[in-house]
Amino acid sequence: MTARQTIIYEGRIITVSREVAQLPNGRTGEFEVVRHPGGAATVALDRDARVCLLRQYRHVVADWVWELPAGKLDSGEAPLTAAQRELKEEAGVSARGWQPLGRILSSPGVFSETIYLFLARDLESQPSQPEEHELIEVHWLPLAQAVARSLSGDIQDAKTIIGLLRAQTAAS
Repeated sequence: MTARQTIIYEGRIITVSREVAQLPNGRTGEFEVVRHPGGAATVALDRDARVCLLRQYRHVVADWVWELPAGKLDSGEAPLTAAQRELKEEAGVSARGWQPLGRILSSPGVFSETIYLFLARDLESQPSQPEEHELIEVHWLPLAQAVARSLSGDIQDAKTIIGLLRAQTAAS
């Protein structure tokens, strides 16, 4: 339980704070915490066992990153709703079949973000609507190839690697 919280920064997406909290063993610790509303990511798998991957330019790492369609949860939004919205906006795809693949913690030592993963099937093309600040290429790769690229280190985004591995298990 947080005994004291000092807000250091409050932005559009994140809040950064310094928190003094009592730990389960009774000791008190001071932590720097980045609060994030959470996100959802989708492994969209078509009839030919191809998966939708985005090649997206990410300013923070100054490079192109291979990722699943994903995005942050809007206020009060259910993870599945966010996954459906982001899949349509970024990849131009909707799906009739949805299967939860669990959740992951991005970096729990400092970051509160939880990402919910989903497997989407029975896909249908829709017009995509990327946001103005997004630079995205949509690619379709065989799931086995995407998993191999994850294991080789070519795909480095954690949510994508975990999502692909969980989808491979769920799809077999």
